[in-house]
Amino acid sequence: MSDTANPFLSPSTLPYQLPPFAEIRDEHYRPAFELGFEEQLREVEAILASDEPADFENTMIPLERSGQTLLRVAEVFFNKSSSDSTDFTNALEEEIAPRLAAHQDAIRLNPALYARIAAVHDRLDELGLDAESRYLVERYYTEFTLAGAGLDDADKELLRDYNQRLSTLTTRFEKNLLADTNELAVVFDSADELEGLGEGELSAAAQAAGERGLDGKYVVTLVLPTGHPWLADLTRRESRERIMSASRSRGIHGGENDNRDLVLEITRLRAERARLLGFDTHAAYVTADETARTPEAVADMLDRLAPAAARNARAEQADLQRLLGDGATVEAWDWAHLTGKVRAEKFDVDFAAMRPYFEAERVLHDGVFFAAEQLYGISFTERPDLVAYHPEARVFEAHNEDGSELGLYILDLYTRDSKRGGAWMNPLVSQSALLGTPTVVVNNLNVPKPAAGEPTLLTYDETNTLFHEFGHALHGLFARVTYPRFAGTNVFRDFVEFPSQVNEMWMLWPEVLENYAVHHTTGERMPQELVDKLHAAESFNEGFATSEYLAAALLDQAWHRITADDAVADVAAFEADALREVGLDNPAVPPRYASTYFAHTFSGGYDAGYYSYIWSEVLDADTVEWFRENGGLTRANGDRFRSRLLGVGGSKDPLEAYRDFRGRDARIEPLLKRRGLDS
Repeated sequence: MSDTANPFLSPSTLPYQLPPFAEIRDEHYRPAFELGFEEQLREVEAILASDEPADFENTMIPLERSGQTLLRVAEVFFNKSSSDSTDFTNALEEEIAPRLAAHQDAIRLNPALYARIAAVHDRLDELGLDAESRYLVERYYTEFTLAGAGLDDADKELLRDYNQRLSTLTTRFEKNLLADTNELAVVFDSADELEGLGEGELSAAAQAAGERGLDGKYVVTLVLPTGHPWLADLTRRESRERIMSASRSRGIHGGENDNRDLVLEITRLRAERARLLGFDTHAAYVTADETARTPEAVADMLDRLAPAAARNARAEQADLQRLLGDGATVEAWDWAHLTGKVRAEKFDVDFAAMRPYFEAERVLHDGVFFAAEQLYGISFTERPDLVAYHPEARVFEAHNEDGSELGLYILDLYTRDSKRGGAWMNPLVSQSALLGTPTVVVNNLNVPKPAAGEPTLLTYDETNTLFHEFGHALHGLFARVTYPRFAGTNVFRDFVEFPSQVNEMWMLWPEVLENYAVHHTTGERMPQELVDKLHAAESFNEGFATSEYLAAALLDQAWHRITADDAVADVAAFEADALREVGLDNPAVPPRYASTYFAHTFSGGYDAGYYSYIWSEVLDADTVEWFRENGGLTRANGDRFRSRLLGVGGSKDPLEAYRDFRGRDARIEPLLKRRGLDS
C-alpha cells in the first residue's frame, strides 16, 4: 500500500475536513499510527535541535503544531472503537493503547523539552504574550511537571512502565465490560413477561432478539448504569429482578470478562504511580490539576450532601414499602416501578404517558436544535451527502445567524452490540486558528432501536440525555481558540460537565417544550396540566437520585484515596465498607455504577473525578438561576453565555471564565434547593 492511499496521512478535502469514512479501511489504522508516532517525535527533535534560546515561537508554537497525523487517526479510531467496535478494533486498541502511553511519555518526560518549556515559563513576564499564549505556557509547564518530567531517569523508567500497564489494563476493562454487557442481555420467552412495556419497547426487544437469531423471543439489552429505564414500567417483579440481577453481575461472575482483578490492579498501580510523582494518593494527584485542587475539598462537598440525601432516600423508601405491603421488602429492582406509582399518587405524573410526546425526530429538530436556534441564532441542516462512520450516524451542518460556517454535528442515536454503554461526545476535528482547522463533533447515545417503520419514542431520561450531550457538542462547536491544546471541551475534568448540564434546562423550558412535545399520532401538544404536574414533582425522588450518584462518586474517591501501602484484596468488601462509612449502604439504593462496571473511573478518564458532575452542578444550578433572573431564552443571554464561557474553550481558567459570565463565584444554595437538600 502506498502512502498516498492512506486517507489519514493528509487533511481531508471534504467539507469541514470530515474524515473520509467511505475510504477508510482497517488496514489504514496501524500504518497511520506508526507514521504518526514517528512524525511527532521528529517534530519534537526538531524543536530540540535549535541552537536558539527557547522562546514562545521556537518552542511552544512548533509543539502545538506537532502530531497532526497521529491526531487524525486517533480521533477516528477511538471514536470507532467506542461506538462501532469489531474484533479488529478491539485487538488493535489493546496493542495501540500502551504504545500511545509510551509515546506520550517520550514527549512529556523528555528532559530537554521540559527544560525549554521551563525556560519559557521562567521568562513569562518578559515576553509580552497575549492572555491565551501566556496561559498555554502555564498549562504546558504544569502538565509536564505533574506528569513527572522532573523525575530522575530511574523513576522515569518506572513511570513509563506504570503508564503503559495502566493503559493496557483500562483498555481490557472496557472490552470486558462490553462483552459482559452483551452476554448478560436478558432473554424473555414471551411478551407476557414484559407486561407493562409499550409497543415501542416491545418492538425494540423483539428487534434485539432477532439480531441474535432468537426469533419469537424478546431481549432486554443492558444499559451502563445499574438501573434500567424499563424497570419503571415492568409490572412483573420477577422480570424486574432478572434485569437488575444481570446488570449488577457484570464483571463479577467469573470467566474471562471478570473485572475484579483489574479493579484491584488498576487502583494499586495508580496509587504506586501517585507516590512516585510525589502524592499520597491518586485522588490527590488528579485533583491537583482540577478546579477542586485537593481530595479534601471534594470530600467536604460530598460529605455535606450525603447525610441529607440518605435521609431523604429513607423517607422515600417508606412510601414505597407502604405500596408494596408487609409481605415483601423493597428491593433495588422495585424502586423505579414503585416510585412511578407514588409519583402518580402524589402528583398524578406518569412518565410512561409522556413517551408518545417525545418522538425522537421532534425532540431533535423542534427541541434540541430549536433551543439552540433561539438562544444562539444558529441553524442545522442535515447533510445526507456526507458519509459518517456508521449507517445510523447522521451528519448535520451548523451555521451561525449570519450564515457563516460553524461546524458539523454527527448524531449516533441507537444502541448496538458494538457500542459501549452510556452517552458521550467526541471531537473528530477540533477548531484551531493556528492550524486552520474547523470543527466536527459527535454525540453517541444508546436508545433501543424499534423495528423498521416504528417511531422512536424516547423516555423522559433519554430526552434529558440528548439535551445534555448536545450541551457538550455546543461547547465543542462554539469554542474559538488559537491553540489546539485549548480546543472545544479541553477544560478541567471537573468543569467539563457544566455546559452540558446547563443545556438540560431547555428540555422543560416552556417555549421549547411547547414546540417539540407533540403526540406522535394525534399531533396534540403535551397538555399544560401534565407539564404543571411535572414541575410540581421536580424534586420528587431526589433522595434516591442523589444517593445513587453520591454512592458512585464516593466509591470512586475511596478507590483512589488508598495509598501505595494499603492492601485491598476483595472488591465487594471494599465497596461495602466504603458505602457504610458514608451512610450510603442502603441495599435498595445501589450505586449508579458498581466497581466492576464503573466505566467512568476504570476506563473512561473520570478516575478520582466522578465527583465532577455534582461539582459542576453547583455552577449549573447557579447559572440556571441567572437565566431565570435575566429573561431566560433570549439571544442576549445566549450571546453572553457563548462569548464568555462556551466560546473560550480551555483558553483561560474556567472559574475565571465563570466569574466573567456570572459576575461572581457560584453559590451552592441553588443546588441544595434543586436536590431537596436545603432543609
